[in-house]
Amino acid sequence: MNSDPQRFTVVLGITGGIAAYKCANLVRKLRALRDPAHPERRINVRVILTRSGEQFITPVTLQTLSGNAVNQELFASAKEWDVEHVGLADDADVLLIAPATANVLAKMAHGLADDLLSTVALACTAPLLIAPTMNVHMWDHPATQANVRVLTERGAVFIGPDEGELACGYAGRGRMSSEEEIVRVVEGYFLGTAAQKVNGDLAGRKVVVTAGPTREYLDPVRYLSNPSSGKMGYALARAARERDAEVVLVSGPVELPAPPGVTLLPVTSCAEMAEATLREAQTADVVIAAAAPADFTPATFAAQKIKKEGREGMHVELVPTMDIIAEVGRRKHAGQITVAFAAETEHLETYAAKKLAAKCADLIVANDITAPGAGFGVDTNRAVLLFATGRREELPLQTKDAMAHRILDTVKGLC
Repeated sequence: MNSDPQRFTVVLGITGGIAAYKCANLVRKLRALRDPAHPERRINVRVILTRSGEQFITPVTLQTLSGNAVNQELFASAKEWDVEHVGLADDADVLLIAPATANVLAKMAHGLADDLLSTVALACTAPLLIAPTMNVHMWDHPATQANVRVLTERGAVFIGPDEGELACGYAGRGRMSSEEEIVRVVEGYFLGTAAQKVNGDLAGRKVVVTAGPTREYLDPVRYLSNPSSGKMGYALARAARERDAEVVLVSGPVELPAPPGVTLLPVTSCAEMAEATLREAQTADVVIAAAAPADFTPATFAAQKIKKEGREGMHVELVPTMDIIAEVGRRKHAGQITVAFAAETEHLETYAAKKLAAKCADLIVANDITAPGAGFGVDTNRAVLLFATGRREELPLQTKDAMAHRILDTVKGLC
């Protein structure tokens, strides 16, 4: 991956879909991006054009717009000291394939490397962004969907495809997402890597972070929970420690290692999370509630496993659990900053604004868990920040580590 902090390289792979013609505007928009904190920092675009892609857009066009020679052949630079596919893979901060055909998805899913683009994809360790385009039936085919699942499980981020009229005459899902949407996703990675991790800017401050789900047991073997992975909370704890804060991580049951230098307090139930968080919050400068504690818990606990035999059904009475961050907000001391999270499936900002007020928080991080790349268990996120002052800020799709630093930048500004 590119090690120059002043340069961010997008390696753009263009394959043989009709949407390839849109890549002229895509390259132009990518090169127009600027880092607000460092206006001189720009995106460098290096294009890989497949033989099929060349049927829809010319190398001359892409070279003119990108300012770089267009890469087409696997062995074109054999006389150079670095083999071409290795050089491109090492230079990439992001590998973006747009448009991505069903053929290239299949190649990447199965690890094939029979041309320059597929070889770069196999050698590249940078984040992989994929903007598919194809006939609706090709997209819906079980083979394509299996390949999408494989690539997603490996960490690839899919941008689209969108629904609409297709070039083949069909209507349905298969259109490449707009250049604007693709640029917004890349921008998240661009600005994420540009986040200034000021050494020691949280030194002397205590940050308490909650993470993961809770388990509310019905009996010794059954419980109510949710699929929270804890990745966002762990990223926040790791980022705060990198900035020299004293960090206490109150974590529900997850399969993640404790970040180095962080005090980990493992808990299981919402009651246990509340007890630990409220205790640690008494001496905290910042409390960030990234966990997904249960809203309800069984009214009674069966000491022995509940048997199915002899039952036609079972009715479980649930009672509300404590709203942990709201209680922290009610008890917070002068100068303490509290950050809430809102994971929603609809009416994102309306519900988040209500929670912001109800939880007495200074800031709420709201994300739509149905949006691509922002649900439970993934390594990326997108969010809207709502402030008690009424201000609003949108964070585009980016890694959770990058978003953690963006959130902490905001928290530092509130301190």
